[in-house]
Amino acid sequence: MSVDKAIFTPVKGKRAFEEVSSKIKALIIEGVLKSGDKLPPEGELGKQFNVGRQTIREALRILELSGFITVQQGFGGGPVVKNTISRKLSDLILDAFQMKEISVEEFTAARLVIEKAILNDAIDNADDQDIEDLQENIAKAKDLLARKQIATDPNFEFHSLLARASKNSVFVILERTINAIHHKLRSQKTADFKTSKAAVLAHEKLLDAIIKKEREKAINLLDQHVLAVRKSY
Repeated sequence: MSVDKAIFTPVKGKRAFEEVSSKIKALIIEGVLKSGDKLPPEGELGKQFNVGRQTIREALRILELSGFITVQQGFGGGPVVKNTISRKLSDLILDAFQMKEISVEEFTAARLVIEKAILNDAIDNADDQDIEDLQENIAKAKDLLARKQIATDPNFEFHSLLARASKNSVFVILERTINAIHHKLRSQKTADFKTSKAAVLAHEKLLDAIIKKEREKAINLLDQHVLAVRKSY
């Protein structure tokens, strides 16, 4: 939806671009501007805020980098409200890892703590649809193994589905980050059928413990699984 009406007010000050970005951000947070809303063109925004095009461009750049909007290119493009904050957060942590600010040992230790917390909540909160999705995931992975193919994508997806089953949005974001770093580590080595098969079997045992609500067993299985994956990096 395009935002046609004049909802923005003039700004003043040397750093007007920051005030412009703050005002647009506030309208997004308040729900006045919703995901999918297309902001007015730069010229119209400039008129409403009473600033030049360069100020608008700087403000939009801040909003895009912060994960509040995307700027679509080409005919009919322009700034559109879109929440990409969680992806930006994941990218920042992945960048820190790639810059050697996070070690494999630190990553593994943090992963264990986070995924055990996710598992605890998933045992308590997973509904029938979550269990069905996890079962379908394992079936998909086993089908790939039966055809002598590596089940990389389903194995990553299993942990994302588990985070979703926790019913905690923060865990979903954190698991997305864990998967991004894990994927980076795995990509540095040739894909291994044996490791992939071991992960699928570990997921199958873990899901069985979740269904039976065998908390201690599930946590032990997760601990063994994550440490085994660590050895494959």
